[in-house]
Amino acid sequence: MAAKQKTIIGRSARVALPDWGIDDLLAKTDTGAHTSSLHVEGLQKLPDGQVEFYVIAKQKPELERVKVQTHVVKWAKVRSSSGHYSIRCFVKTTAVIRGIEKEIEISLNSRAKMNFRMLIGREALAKDFLVDVTKIHRKEKLKKKACIRTNKS
Repeated sequence: MAAKQKTIIGRSARVALPDWGIDDLLAKTDTGAHTSSLHVEGLQKLPDGQVEFYVIAKQKPELERVKVQTHVVKWAKVRSSSGHYSIRCFVKTTAVIRGIEKEIEISLNSRAKMNFRMLIGREALAKDFLVDVTKIHRKEKLKKKACIRTNKS
């Protein structure tokens, strides 16, 4: 049986989060990070294991905030790249990267001082993508088209 061909992406990629109505975020690929991370503002705990927050979908020309309400997967202690620990909220949602759709786990935190508001970790990259650090993201915006579904395991 032939091995599945992986999609090559660069050091950054455009990501859609269709369950949340977000169709174009520029994200950094990070094979050193276990899980993906997303910059959110106004994170609030709600009853029944849910949270509410705002995703900054666009910064320019004007700020576009998308309000999201979703179920919490877990709260966990996470060590940042600078070595500091914090408790973060983890959620799951569908992500579309280069036409491949898969469910990913995302930690919610402040990435306001970072160049990229989203980081794609190796769990989200596994099985489907190969990262070529000599390449950058495709310049064109994501197009709404049929996507390849992968197993949600």
